[in-house]
Amino acid sequence: NPNRLARRARVGVRRRRVFYGWNVVGAMFFGMFLVLGTRQSFGVFVATWEEEWGVTTGDISIAAAIGWIINGVSQPILGKIVDRYGGKVIVVISTIVLGVSYLLMALIDGVLMLALLFGVVVSFFSGGVSPGTSGAVITRWFQRKRGMAMSVVAAGGSLGGLVMVPFLAQLMLATSWQTTWVVSGIIVLALGVPVSVLILRNSPDELGQLPDGEVRATDSRASAEQRSRAQALMRGGPLGAERWAESFKSWPMWQLSIGYFVCGITTASISTHFVRWAISEDISQSDAAWAFGILMGINAGGVVLIGLLSDYIQRHYLLALVYLVRGVAFVSLIVFPGAMAMWAFAFIGGASWLATVPLTTGLTADVYGVRNVGMLGGLINFSHQMGGGAAVLLFGLTFDRLGTYDPAFAGGALCLLIAGIVILTIQEKKYSIRYAPARSAAT
Repeated sequence: NPNRLARRARVGVRRRRVFYGWNVVGAMFFGMFLVLGTRQSFGVFVATWEEEWGVTTGDISIAAAIGWIINGVSQPILGKIVDRYGGKVIVVISTIVLGVSYLLMALIDGVLMLALLFGVVVSFFSGGVSPGTSGAVITRWFQRKRGMAMSVVAAGGSLGGLVMVPFLAQLMLATSWQTTWVVSGIIVLALGVPVSVLILRNSPDELGQLPDGEVRATDSRASAEQRSRAQALMRGGPLGAERWAESFKSWPMWQLSIGYFVCGITTASISTHFVRWAISEDISQSDAAWAFGILMGINAGGVVLIGLLSDYIQRHYLLALVYLVRGVAFVSLIVFPGAMAMWAFAFIGGASWLATVPLTTGLTADVYGVRNVGMLGGLINFSHQMGGGAAVLLFGLTFDRLGTYDPAFAGGALCLLIAGIVILTIQEKKYSIRYAPARSAAT
């Protein structure tokens, strides 16, 4: 229809044949695959380190907890740098440091060195290739398909768990834990660094493009509309502000942070203690690693579906559902025996695991804009990692004292119920830029 084509050209919404933003999504997907996939394999090594070093689960949990806290501290720091200088430099430097650190992991000989190298160095620079950093980059490239784009990136972490956790577990059983870390370092340096250097770009402006691949308008009216959309993207909803600190004067920031704090409690505890719990239930280390990998594989599909739906449905409804489904998964660890509990958790938990990432980041950008999304996302991720650090330590101490994880799992389920209720109270239609036209029409 010629009239329709002319109308689309006038408002500047034609898409380029290949929008470079999807290349950026692919690069961030691969980075998350390598880094998050390797980080989630930490639990595979716990029982081996206990035996070799003569320490307890609680001792190793201290090192892991330090790592989660340091990672949380890194998030707002790196997020602020991303807001000012772009995400590429952070991703490239972090990937190089992580690759070298993985090689050095082969030299550690106790909990102290584990805490220093993994707990401090690896954990800090993992923040440079994290959901927070990737979200800050992706939100600048996408507005209409933001949920889908961020979900694809998050799926990289899920598929990383599916592939890397079983792979590294099998490699450790076939060789040694030292060799496993060396191989991890080589993979990151040989593959992760070139991809981030060659493909990543900070924003569409660097290539003369617009978010979502829009074609720059040629007439003044369409140009004005594009400038207005760009300003709205930066500003966000009615709570958007020039200074990031202003965001903490509004409820959505606190509601999202509370939910993500609980997310940290329930993901960090499982990534660290799941294999150790399985061994205590007379399940082999290999089977537990495969179950965790399958959990992440299921999540890869779930997180993409959630992201697709979130571009059409209010995000806070989906986010609340994710927390509640994960709560059911935690209950399954208590009510079912041994292997049945493991597989029930893998399938139910897989439907919810990293789906919180694109929904939380998307809501943050929708409500507060992308101007400070790196800093705000970093602060919300800080709450996530604080919850994770506390949970890793408490779960380990619970097992050392009681010989069972059941009380800790029950606490996790209760926290998830609370998180689901808190997220449901977010007034998304009132505060999100996605519903600004509807608000304007209503007034």
